[in-house]
Amino acid sequence: MKKYHKFVGIAIAALTLTSCGGGGVSSSQESFVSGNGSAVFMNPDKRIQAPAMSGRTLSGENYTYSVGAVTVVNVWASWCSPCRAEAPTLVALAKKYSEVTFIGILTRDNLASAKAFERRFAIPYPTLTDDSILIGFKGSLSANAIPTTVVIDRNGLVAARISGQVTVAVLTKLIEQVSAE
Repeated sequence: MKKYHKFVGIAIAALTLTSCGGGGVSSSQESFVSGNGSAVFMNPDKRIQAPAMSGRTLSGENYTYSVGAVTVVNVWASWCSPCRAEAPTLVALAKKYSEVTFIGILTRDNLASAKAFERRFAIPYPTLTDDSILIGFKGSLSANAIPTTVVIDRNGLVAARISGQVTVAVLTKLIEQVSAE
């Protein structure tokens, strides 16, 4: 009977440990969770200022975000399965909405893997490599959910957030809604 209880205890511990990594989380990135794709639109009077975004990009150039255009900011990593799944959607929408600024922010990744991801998906917009920028999104961007995408209005205010993988329908609706303001 003692062996049986020991086996049950080990089995429960194993199930508990393996269930903690759900939601598309890479086991090497346990402090991050994958969002569920929910979108939140913020009324103009409830919006907060997006942080300054500047720094080195994956291509080695310096980039500085300028207020004035509707902007889509996507937080991603090459090890993130939903990030890989949404990349073609982001690329297609960046091409479709040429008047909208698209920016990536790389988080918890190595540069070689991120550059390979960028080449594989032919990402046409800059990706900033300093994820400390995410601290400035406090209150509008969950820094532990990946991927996360925010839409910034022309005034530099965070207008919407998608926590998890974007879809064409949801991101298109948000871009058009914010662009029409």
